[in-house]
Amino acid sequence: MAFIRKYDKPQKNEDLVNERIRFREVRVVDNHGEQVGTMSSREAQAKANEAGLDLVCVAPKAKPPVCRIMDYGKYRFEQQKKAREMRKNSKAVSLKETQLSPTIDVHDKNVKLKRTLKWLESGDKVKIAVRFRGRQMAHIDIGQKILDDFVAECADYCVIEKPAKLEGRTLTAVLAPKKSKK
Repeated sequence: MAFIRKYDKPQKNEDLVNERIRFREVRVVDNHGEQVGTMSSREAQAKANEAGLDLVCVAPKAKPPVCRIMDYGKYRFEQQKKAREMRKNSKAVSLKETQLSPTIDVHDKNVKLKRTLKWLESGDKVKIAVRFRGRQMAHIDIGQKILDDFVAECADYCVIEKPAKLEGRTLTAVLAPKKSKK
């Protein structure tokens, strides 16, 4: 009984390289980017060995599969470098929350407004929530007015992604930062 070791099995994201290419016929592209033609995978492997490079399958789903003669180590390095750049350049947009109440005072509202504008300028989305407690549910219109005023003061820095909506005892709206034109 033969045991299959973990490193004998091909991984899902592993490239087809050299002896791992098991197709009968492949279309070959040389290291200068010129098409050599269609040939058996053994012949293609022999050509790659002559050039001192690797045979890498770049399009396994094509008919016939496309293989390229290249330096595989350099190719992997370039792929990892591109992936690092993509991760570095991508910015996760977080959702911050500002909580208001229907009885908020002017100064408290201004403090929360200043903090919200800072978040919008840094590129974060902001969820504005007006929470109603107890008998305040009878005066939702007051909370709606406070939310509308707050959003109007933020209008220069944001766009309304989700307009005000009452969900249970909370009136919420979501603001997204304006795209800066460079």
